[in-house]
Amino acid sequence: MKTIFSILALIGIGLLGRLAPHPPNTTPVTAIAFAAGKYVGNVWAVVIPLLVMIIADVILGFYDWKVLMSVYGSIAIIGGISMLAKKARPSVIILLVMASSVLFFLITNFAVWAASSWYPRTLEGLIASYVAGLPFLRNMFIGDVFYAASLLGAFEWVFSRTTKEAFRPLLVSLRGRRDLNSQPPA
Repeated sequence: MKTIFSILALIGIGLLGRLAPHPPNTTPVTAIAFAAGKYVGNVWAVVIPLLVMIIADVILGFYDWKVLMSVYGSIAIIGGISMLAKKARPSVIILLVMASSVLFFLITNFAVWAASSWYPRTLEGLIASYVAGLPFLRNMFIGDVFYAASLLGAFEWVFSRTTKEAFRPLLVSLRGRRDLNSQPPA
């Protein structure tokens, strides 16, 4: 039940984040990949963010397929990176999230340069593509760190609360036995 709820919650948060008005590239998709990898399972770290992207793109509209494939490919790679964070400390997870933002920027801006007529196919054109993408990188970086910290923190809080409640009867019974065993014999 917890897994199904987690999957549906991550899809809902992802769709809300993509469909609600937001600054460009400031969505919870990277955070969803990390949360899915940590709390739901490795396969879901790739499936859930890609599902969110595809559903949102059906609603928002698709664009140049070459650039679109670089976006989806980057999201899949980020899902793979998130698998490294399953047992990692929070500081390492945030560093992996930051690295994911940079990787997305490098891959997708390269694809825009290579697939569109916006930039000449020269080193100067590639540099111009990366320079033009810097505001999007800034937004993604800020959004990814914010959403990852918020979402992973929320999952930790919820799971710590539900785990304590789920094991409360067992803890009470164990404490009761210990208390009975610690009493001196009559």
